[in-house]
Amino acid sequence: MQLTGLAGARVIVTAGGSGIGNVIVKRFLDSGATVFTCDVDPAAVEALREAEPRVGATVADVAGEADVDRLFDEAQAYLGGLDVLVNNAGVGGPVACIENVSLADWQRTIDVDLTGAFLCTRRAAPVFKEQRSGSVIIMSSHYGVFGGPTRAPYVASKWGLIGLMKTVAMELGPFGVRANALCPGAVEGERLERVMNLEADEKGITCDELRELWTRGCSLRTFVTADDVAAMILFLCSEQGARISGQAIGVDGHTEFI
Repeated sequence: MQLTGLAGARVIVTAGGSGIGNVIVKRFLDSGATVFTCDVDPAAVEALREAEPRVGATVADVAGEADVDRLFDEAQAYLGGLDVLVNNAGVGGPVACIENVSLADWQRTIDVDLTGAFLCTRRAAPVFKEQRSGSVIIMSSHYGVFGGPTRAPYVASKWGLIGLMKTVAMELGPFGVRANALCPGAVEGERLERVMNLEADEKGITCDELRELWTRGCSLRTFVTADDVAAMILFLCSEQGARISGQAIGVDGHTEFI
């Protein structure tokens, strides 16, 4: 199926300098969209500019209100408007039993994962309401529908993101704006490897044993890829996804347990 309605779309993707966000940026560019992104890592932003001259990019931490305001001012000047917001920025947070989680680690995880999506969506909402169109994508996780031992800050943020998405869909739906959340499972990549190493150490098992445990928790017995996630986002933002809103959509091979 050929997706339509993406050529010419004006898109903001947060945390597009590497990982899943970088793939999302490239897929939107390949579809004919104009894209502006940000990343907290200046080196990642510079590398992206060199690799993808078609993209606009700035250094920004979505946990900060001033940074988000500057991001949107720069993005709207570059794009000339806004049609799609992909709230992709997030951190994995600490891997520890709750009594060993510091308040600072808790707060940083919530600030980036949940408050960052709130701040960005708050800026996009008036634009979308005025033009009576737009699509908000929020990156939750399969942890957003399951609990997760040793992952309290991350799990709390991902559950909160689904609640935020549901509310945004209700508030903006009458203006023709749709909002959806993605709930990826274990996504292959460097970030996953870092989290797996931390969790394996916490559980006292090897990384290979943890990978086997996670794989057995998925009906398809597989991890997913950043391309899988990006493909679903593009579908939701296309004309083919125009009647889909308020949904938390699993891209996880069907998680049975964590």
